[in-house]
Amino acid sequence: MPSAKRSTRTARSSVSSTPLALWLGLALLVILADQLSKTLVVARFTLGDVLPVTGFFDLVRAHNTGAAFSFLAGASGWQRWFFVGLGAVASVFIVWMLRRHPGQKLFCFSISMILGGAIGNVIDRLLHGYVVDFLQFHWSWLAPMFHGGYFPAFNIADSAITAGAIGLILDELLRVRRGS
Repeated sequence: MPSAKRSTRTARSSVSSTPLALWLGLALLVILADQLSKTLVVARFTLGDVLPVTGFFDLVRAHNTGAAFSFLAGASGWQRWFFVGLGAVASVFIVWMLRRHPGQKLFCFSISMILGGAIGNVIDRLLHGYVVDFLQFHWSWLAPMFHGGYFPAFNIADSAITAGAIGLILDELLRVRRGS
């Protein structure tokens, strides 16, 4: 009888670990794409360089010591370790959530994207002391909100975090709708 319990437990753990590996693999893909793109930008651009690609999009090299929209960028340096710690705590929490809800595909996709983006930016903070940003969009209709109509530069990690946040909102809306 103990061997039956062991084989059931093994079968159950392999079923639940497969989705976890999938979600962690997605996060790893985000990290790799983010770090590869930042490595290419750092190798080819100096700080402040701008390469116009279209009339509304430029590749740039910018450094952000703060968080979104340069929040806390002007602080004295403590923010680097604060954001590294925050990213580490968030990563542990996300992995815990992935283990608890492996079958909720949209939810797990969303938090995996956030995990990959968070770790991508934490790696930058550890390596450089700042996050490398390089994607910049600009439109005249943004001028009332952003100087010259230039949206703050961002990177693939930021895009993954944003996609993950949108996915979480959509997941919650769908969950509420199913409950009605």
